[in-house]
Amino acid sequence: MRWDELDELLRAALSKEVAEGAKGLSGLEERVVRELARRSTHQRFWTRVRDFFTRPTPRWALAGALAALLIGFALGRLTAPPALPQWSPNLFVIAAPGARSVAVVGDFSAWQPIPLSDPDGDGIWMASIPLPPGRYEYAFIVDGKWVGQDPLADEYLRTFGEYVSVRYIGGGRADLSS
Repeated sequence: MRWDELDELLRAALSKEVAEGAKGLSGLEERVVRELARRSTHQRFWTRVRDFFTRPTPRWALAGALAALLIGFALGRLTAPPALPQWSPNLFVIAAPGARSVAVVGDFSAWQPIPLSDPDGDGIWMASIPLPPGRYEYAFIVDGKWVGQDPLADEYLRTFGEYVSVRYIGGGRADLSS
């Protein structure tokens, strides 16, 4: 077989294939348009509901963020601990869990004990002692033992071998020294 005969056979085979394929393509556009027109343009109700909830959109992201914010705010308000009492320089407080008796002594009471109370039994003992502005030395007595270093004190002193706490009421040290 010669090259020109082979070329002629290939051309004939391709022409036949194109002619048969063209029959299937004729009227394709009209058939597609008819099929699309036949289909309903309205989706069924449940299909639309499913699509609404399953397709992520910016409005769902915004709604989710807003819902999380509102739920967080509500839970925070419902589960927040009660407000702590306002600290005052006249408030003497010590943590002594398990103690049976706690008192404060100081130069404001001529070193006589003033009992502290723990009404809810949580181990936080406190008493409010109204004092005028000034410098005060004090200590706690917990079940008969001297506790002279109050973490809330302005400073500490060591006298007669024991520590005492110092608190300034009505201003700092600079205000009281003048």
